[in-house]
Order: sequence, then structure tokens, then C-alpha cells
Amino acid sequence: MLKSLWNALLVSPAVLGAILLIGAGAIASESSDVIQGTSLEVSDANADYKVANITEDDVREAVETPNLVTDNQPSTIKRVVPSSEIVADSNQPSTTNADVLEQIDVYSDRASEDSLEQVTNVSQLRDVQPTDWAYEALRSLVERYGCIAGYPDGTFRGNRALSRYEFAAGLNACLLQIEKLIAASTADFVTKEDLATLQRLIDEFGTELATLRTRVDNLEGRTKFLEENNFSTTTRLEGEVIFGLASILTGEDATGDDIDSVTVFGHRSRLNFETSFTGRDVLRTRLQAEGLGSFAERTLTPEGQLAFSGEADNDIFVDALLYAFPLGENTEVVIAANAGASDDFASTVNFLDGDGATGALSAFGTRNPIYYLAEGAGIGVRHQLGNRLEISLGYLAGDAANPEEDGGLFNGPYAAIAQLLIKPTDRLNIGLTYIHSYNNNDTGTGSNLANFQGGLSRFFDRDAGGSSVGDTLGSLGFSTGLPLVSNSYGLELSWQLSDRFVIGGWAGYTNTRNLSTLGGLIDRGDVDIWNWAITLAFPDLGKKGNLGGLIVGMEPKVTNSTIDVNLGAVALLPPNIPLPPVGENDDTSLHVEAFYQYQVTENISITPGVIWLTAPDHNSRNNDIVIGTIRTTFTF
Repeated sequence: MLKSLWNALLVSPAVLGAILLIGAGAIASESSDVIQGTSLEVSDANADYKVANITEDDVREAVETPNLVTDNQPSTIKRVVPSSEIVADSNQPSTTNADVLEQIDVYSDRASEDSLEQVTNVSQLRDVQPTDWAYEALRSLVERYGCIAGYPDGTFRGNRALSRYEFAAGLNACLLQIEKLIAASTADFVTKEDLATLQRLIDEFGTELATLRTRVDNLEGRTKFLEENNFSTTTRLEGEVIFGLASILTGEDATGDDIDSVTVFGHRSRLNFETSFTGRDVLRTRLQAEGLGSFAERTLTPEGQLAFSGEADNDIFVDALLYAFPLGENTEVVIAANAGASDDFASTVNFLDGDGATGALSAFGTRNPIYYLAEGAGIGVRHQLGNRLEISLGYLAGDAANPEEDGGLFNGPYAAIAQLLIKPTDRLNIGLTYIHSYNNNDTGTGSNLANFQGGLSRFFDRDAGGSSVGDTLGSLGFSTGLPLVSNSYGLELSWQLSDRFVIGGWAGYTNTRNLSTLGGLIDRGDVDIWNWAITLAFPDLGKKGNLGGLIVGMEPKVTNSTIDVNLGAVALLPPNIPLPPVGENDDTSLHVEAFYQYQVTENISITPGVIWLTAPDHNSRNNDIVIGTIRTTFTF
């Protein structure tokens, strides 16, 4: 057994060296033992021994060969020599293997009786100091192998002389411990039976493995081809195409005239080039084409505007162009060079907000209209304040690229937004939003009066007997420029009561003041604009991925206005010039929208829906408008 343990000991040379160090330290007598080179000499009363260059055979013989020791074990050793040079004293009785093993057992038992329990840290031995030359060897034997014990008084007595029996007993204890460690570490090694089973499986499934190897080779070839012909190693392409079929089924326009039923079919197509340089940032370059005109041309009011409609010219243009990157662990910065929007860096707190492609069908149902006041080029920051709070700040200019006097980042239209998002739970979000805007009052939803600037633009463009109203007013000394400043406040809520039901809504208020009188045509004043909505969402309705939605609300309405027409100036106008569109909305129009989004595949969804507008343009004299639509969205 000791031979196999010796082989195990060879696996751990550090342990062998430590043991030999302990043996050498213990053999050294307390009276000036001398160590010279690789030889060790001490005095002995009975015989002279000398050992030079201790080898494996010497250690093996020290344990196994009985003629290396005598019954009268000397207390010290004078000289130790290799076993081939040792001649036993003829007066000493010979010792058998059984005697040697019995003597080792006696010493082992005596050591067990006289020593402490096995120490687990070398610091438990109070006479062992870090400055001792064998300190590291002792620490390794104690802490790694657990085969060293001390005396009852807490000492190790490393300078005490050691007999060969004691050395053999200590060596045996350490080898046994090493054998246990080796057995434990190789318990899970692969056996010959396992290898035979593996070979049998390889032979049995040789055909399949060869086929798999061929497929892997083909995949490697295709991968190499794609890498060599890849468009970009940093950019991926994402596409979104909307086919829209819509019709005004019935109703009257904002002037009270009947709307002839008309059905339109068009699209909104987007290609997003998503580029990342670090893996955490994104440079988005969006190419967009619009081929579905707005129903506002027929209804003469922004109410009921479809979220995916726009121009009908099919021109391709650069829409969103922005770069988003993290700043630390909790902050994201978004820099928009074109067509930036508040939802790029601020949550709109609406489960039904899919930016026209999914969720709500109308622009009003997509989000609180005050968010539409912030758009253009600029910067936005989103910062997480712990797990329950999020703050968003942004500044966007609507005409940032224009170097004219009334353009640029700060002289043209702009909006500054600040929002605090409160998340009491993972299912409840509450948004508090503030937006300050200049020369940008239109949201593209609600009544004409609520979109004051847009209403004035259409007023100036109207025909006035061969020329436009704007040109006629200009010839009379009036102005067509009307700068405005607005302060908007929003409260948004989204509460997911269960996996299949989400209730939400918002309330928005805007106060707008005019900073000009159009050359005396109108008075200075301000208007109050309100809007609200309640939303119900039904995720996974009928099938996982489907979505049902219901929206009931009031699109932006002017509830109060102190901006009036200057009657003195009106007297100077020709009879064919109408009055400017200022004042209040006396009635209330309700927006009712219902849709069902059916997920055909992971990349295709079909959404039929209906939009019902009561008292269009907040005018009860107009008959209700009903719009039906079917939206099909493709993503890739």
C-alpha cells in the first residue's frame, strides 16, 4: 500500500517537500544540529550513518526495510548513509516486518493519546511563528491536508528529536490523507465502461454524425460568405410596413356639410438602420415613405386623425435620425438630429401606444396630445432614480436646421419637456408631465380652435377673390405671423390589474398666449385647452399576442379664450375676407374608439377598428362622423 501511496505522493511534490522539511527539522537535535549541502549529520552513541541526496528508494527503505532499524532505537542519529552502505550491529537483534509495523502503530497510538484533536489552522500551534523556516510547509500540511496535530499544551515542539518510527508514522498519516483526497477527486473520472459505451454510440450513429458534420461544414461556409458580403458588421436592418384600408362611413365636416363616403387604401413604410458601436448604444437612421393621406382634408378638423396617415405622395425621406447612448448605469442620453419626439426618451404611460403600427388606431388614442408639442432636433435624457422613479428631460426645436432669423435651435419653434414617472409597483405607472413650448401650439388632434396656428394657416390660405386671405391682409398692412407660447401639464396613468386587463387614461391642460396681434387684427390674450381619455386594454384576448382596446375621451377643446377679433380692424376688411378663427368651443365632442388586433404570425398583425366622433370639431350642429379602418402591419 505504501508503494501506491508513494506514487500518490509524487503527484503532490509540495506535500512531499513539506514532509521532508518536517522530518529534517524533527531529526535535528536541540544541541546545534548541522545541515550541510544535501547531507545531514548528527551524533549517535551506537553507530555512524550518513545520507547524501535523499531519494525515493531511501525513503521507501526507511519505511519498509527492517534492517534499517534496531530494537534499541537511538535517541539521536550520528550519520545516515544509503541503505546499501548500512551494516547492522551484529550484537543487535534483527527486527521483522511485523515488529516494525507494530512499533509504528504504537507510536501512532501514542501520538493520538498525547496530542490535541486535529488542528485546522497553523496559528493554533503557539510555538510556531511565521518567521520559522518551516512555517509555510506546516501551514500547507495543516490547512490543505489535515495530517498534523499538536500537543495538549497547544505546542508543536518542532525542535524535538524524532525517531524513525515516529517519522514513518507521521508520513503514513499524511499519505493516507492524500490517498483519500485523490480518491475523492477521481471519483467521477470516466471509466473504461463509459468509453466503451461512447464508442458503441459513435459506431451506431456514425451516419448521422457524418451528416451533421457535413451540415456544420456547410453552415461554416455560409457564415463565411455572409461575413465577407455583409452590409455592415455594426448595423442591422429593421422594417415596418403598414397597409391601411379606411373609409369615412358617415358624418358631416366641421362646416356642417355632408361628407361623401370615400374609401382609401395606402401605406406607411419604414426602414430603420440600427447601428451599434459599443453594444449599448444605437444610431437610428429611419427612411420613411407615406402613401395614405389625412382624413382632415375631408372632415376639415384634426379630430379622428389616423396615427399611421400622413402625406399621400410616397416620397422617401429621412425621418428619425438619432443617437442614444448610456451615461453610467442609470442614465440614457438621446441626441436627435431630425424628427425627434418626446417618446424617444420619455414614457407616454399608455399601454395602447404603438406609434401607429400597433395598439391604438388614432393619433389621439395613441398618447396624451400634449406629447405632440415636443418634436424636432435636440436632446433628451432619461434617468432612473432607483427602481420606482424615472425622470425625463428634453429640448427639441422644430426648425433647428434653418439659419434664418426666426429659425435655429432657439429662435424658431421649440419645446422643453420635463416628466416624472412614478412606479409604485411593476404594474402601476403614473406620469407627471410639463411641457413649455414656443411658437408650437398644434397637436394634430382636437378642434381647429385648439390648433390655433394650424387654423390660422388654413385661414390665410383660403381664396379671397383671386388671391389668398393672407396676401389680401398683407396688402392692407396686417401681419400673418403670430408667435405663441404655451405651458402644458399632463397626468397619465396605466394600471395593469391582471395579465389580461389594463386600465389607463390621462388628462391634459394647455394654456396658450399670443405674443402678437396680427397687426391689430386680434387682441392679446390666452386660451385654455383641455383633453382627457380613459383607456381599456385586453392583452392576449382570444389568443396570445392579440390585443383588444377601447378608448373614450375628449380630444383637445378650447374651454376658455380671451383672444377676440378687433372689431375696429374688421371694419377695414373687404367683404370677402372672413373673420380669423378665434374663440371658444361651445360644445363637447366625444372620441370613441374600439379595435381588435389579431396576431396572425409573429411578424404580421391585422387590426380592424372603428372611430366614432360625436359633434365633430366640438360643434353639436355637425352630425357624428364614423370612420372604419383595417390596419395590417408587417415587421421584419
